[in-house]
Amino acid sequence: MDMESTSNKVLAYRHIKEPATEILRYINDRRKGIINSLMTRWSKFNRQCMGGIEPNAIYTIAGISGCGKSAFINSLETDLFDMNPHANFVVLSFTFEMLSSKQVGRKLSYRLKKTTSELYSGTGDVRAKLTDSDYLELVKESEKLEKYPIYYVDCPGTVEEIRNTIIDFYYKPEIKGKWLIIMLDHTLLTKGKNGEKERETLFSLQRLFMEFKKYGKNTIIQLSQMNREIEDKDRIMNQAFHFPVRRDIFGGDSVYQASDYVIVLHRPELLGIENGKYGLGNWPVENLIYMHFLKVREGEPKILVFENNLKYNSIEEYNPSNIKQIKENKNDN
Repeated sequence: MDMESTSNKVLAYRHIKEPATEILRYINDRRKGIINSLMTRWSKFNRQCMGGIEPNAIYTIAGISGCGKSAFINSLETDLFDMNPHANFVVLSFTFEMLSSKQVGRKLSYRLKKTTSELYSGTGDVRAKLTDSDYLELVKESEKLEKYPIYYVDCPGTVEEIRNTIIDFYYKPEIKGKWLIIMLDHTLLTKGKNGEKERETLFSLQRLFMEFKKYGKNTIIQLSQMNREIEDKDRIMNQAFHFPVRRDIFGGDSVYQASDYVIVLHRPELLGIENGKYGLGNWPVENLIYMHFLKVREGEPKILVFENNLKYNSIEEYNPSNIKQIKENKNDN
C-alpha cells in the first residue's frame, strides 16, 4: 500500500503539556468564578449538571410525545437569561417542529398563567375571550421578550445547511466572541440527503455537534424521540421495565457517543401506568414528570421529579417529601 498517495492531510497533534495547562486554567477559572455554568431555575437540575448548562457540552433531551420536552427547552431559552443576567451569550434555536411565533406564544402562556387556548381565544366560549386589559398585558410581556438575544430558524434543513447556518451566525459582528447556545427541536426533523436513512442523518448530525462543541464556547441542547418499545403493553405491565433505558432512544448509539448528558423526560401516566405503581419503587405518577439522567459524563445517573404544569407550558420542581407523603397515604388506604 502506498501510504503517501492516500492523503496529504495531517491531523494536528500537540504535547501533553498544552492540554494540561488548559485544564489547570479551566479548573482555576471555575474555582475563582471566572467561568460559570448558566444556572437554570431548577436547583436540583443545576446540582446534577455541574451548576447548570455548561460550555462545550451536548445535552440530549428525549421523551415520548406530550412528556414536556418542548416546554422544557422553551422555558430554558428565556430562563437562562433571567437567571444569568450578566452572562454574555446568545441562543440560536432551530425550531423545526413548531413555528417560532407559537414558541413565543408558549412563553406568554407561562408568564400570564393562561393556557394557549385561552390566549388564542380558542375555547369556543365568547366569555373566555381575552379582554382588552389581558391583551395589553400580553403586549407588555411581548415587548420584554423582544429584548432577549434569541434567534430562530423555522425552516427544517439538512445537516450541511445546519452547519452553514451556525457558522454564518457565529461570525456575525454582533455575535462573534459570545457564548453560543444552539438548540434543536428536534433531531429527527433534520432533513436527510436523497436516499439517506434517518439513522444515517442522525449520525451525521451528532458528528457535526461533536465538532462544534470542541471549538470556541458553544453548547448544544437537542431534543430527540423515543422508540415505540417503551409503549409496549407487556413492558407497561412489568414494573421492572418501566424506566427508560439507552435502547429506548432513537439512534441511541450515536446520541450516547456524542452527548455529555442524556436525559429522558417521562410521564408514566401517559402510558396508562397506575398511580403509585411506577417502577419497582412504586413511584406516584399523577401530575408528575420524571427526569431520568441516563448519562452524566462527569457524574452518576439519577432521577429527578418535577410537577406537571404543562397547561401553562412549564414544569416545576417537586419536593421529594411530597412523594413520600403520597406513598404513605396510599399505604394507609
